[in-house]
Amino acid sequence: MKILITTDLFTTSTNGVVTSVRNLCDELKAKGHEVRILTLSETKKSYKEDNVYYIKSVSIEFVYPDVRMPLSYRNAMIKELIDWKPDVIHSQCEFFTFQYAKRIAKRTGAPLVHTYHTMYEQYVTYVIPSERIGKKFVRKFIRSRMKKVNTIIAPTSKVEGSLQSYGLKNDIQIVPSGISLKQHNHRLNDEERKQKRQALGIPDEHMILLNLGRLGTEKNLGELLDLYAEALKYNDKLTFMIVGDGPDKAHLEKKAAGLGIGDKVIFTGMVKPTQVQEYYQLADIFVSASTSETQGLTYIEAAANGLPLLCRKDDCLCDVLKEGINGYAYEQAEEFHNKLRIITGDTEWRVSAGEQSKKIAQTFDKSHFGNTVENIYKELIINNI
Repeated sequence: MKILITTDLFTTSTNGVVTSVRNLCDELKAKGHEVRILTLSETKKSYKEDNVYYIKSVSIEFVYPDVRMPLSYRNAMIKELIDWKPDVIHSQCEFFTFQYAKRIAKRTGAPLVHTYHTMYEQYVTYVIPSERIGKKFVRKFIRSRMKKVNTIIAPTSKVEGSLQSYGLKNDIQIVPSGISLKQHNHRLNDEERKQKRQALGIPDEHMILLNLGRLGTEKNLGELLDLYAEALKYNDKLTFMIVGDGPDKAHLEKKAAGLGIGDKVIFTGMVKPTQVQEYYQLADIFVSASTSETQGLTYIEAAANGLPLLCRKDDCLCDVLKEGINGYAYEQAEEFHNKLRIITGDTEWRVSAGEQSKKIAQTFDKSHFGNTVENIYKELIINNI
């Protein structure tokens, strides 16, 4: 098959959309398919690099960091892709490159698949201050955008439910995005782990709570800082490590200082994608207070690295967090602290939970992801003939 994937994001390193696109592309190419990617350039020049087409664009960071807008919808590269005549087009973002996907689909007659990665109701306040008006806008926008899409891929039943609540009548298939388990199967030995913890100034006797991902207000990290500050009152041998970067970093650092825990919270900043497994393996417990995830690939990555999970209750966790087996979900602060005491106080349970996490993560291997998406393409092409 000739497969065109369109995405606004492709070069940002710590982003679930980028991870999903790269893994899908790798799997499809490994199966012998010809895959091309259409994305936005980080400059005002268009160019082509191997199978990736970069359309010239400008930054609109005043809306949200890393967001870019194409300078023109007329480009010679679009004509080249139309002439290539893809068998199927798979869009990954609803905004700018989606327009190209629709145009190419219309000109070639190729079926259009779209993966819905982002719960925009959690993000809309960045541009529309009123939450009520913002949610109404999201529903209307998504209904309008998805009209010509043949099949929508939802990473979880949570996303499927949201799309159905918007009034969409499209065919919706639930396909969890996969991760590359090979990277996370590489383990630090005890000495490497000890040295890396010491390099970060973490005492040997401390347990590390870890959050890894983009630092945005929708991730609700402020809540975790409050919970951590309270936890230190009954367990002073805890370190909180926050891995990643984003628009909320400065605010979070200021909040930590205001809570009197600035010297106990480690902000590592951005780390190389090839090294994220090392940071998971330095930690003892993965924590999250986000309810904005469509799937939460970091939860799966944490599980793949053998961490128990302690996360705010959310529908996206239903397949990765098994209550009492590999972690706990909480809704109230008291519940968080009760579960944290259980996890930190029971070494045998932590070891068992870590092993269970690794078993659960196996079900999210990217090869299964690639197989499922490939079958969706094949069915659409057959029905489109």
